[in-house]
Amino acid sequence: MIAEIQVLPRPVGTPDDRYAHVDAAIATIEASGLSYEVGGMGTTFEGTPDQVWALLRQVHESTIAAGAEGCLSVIKVSGAAGDRGPSVQDLVSKHRR
Repeated sequence: MIAEIQVLPRPVGTPDDRYAHVDAAIATIEASGLSYEVGGMGTTFEGTPDQVWALLRQVHESTIAAGAEGCLSVIKVSGAAGDRGPSVQDLVSKHRR
């Protein structure tokens, strides 16, 4: 299963660290051990359905735990029967330079 999440915390960061709450979300994804890729508008990761759904919640909650007053998370999820969907690499490799 593949998911992409964009967190929009309020505020995005702190006076000392402009993207502190977003960075906390990315750190949560990194700590999961799943394969992931940070993009300019969100972070994509892949894993089993149980891993992906649990991590989406953890990422959202980590922005609030980092000190954000609130957070709107925009997610996209792609899965297939039997958990045999394409990987991120399958979907984007021909477009990379």
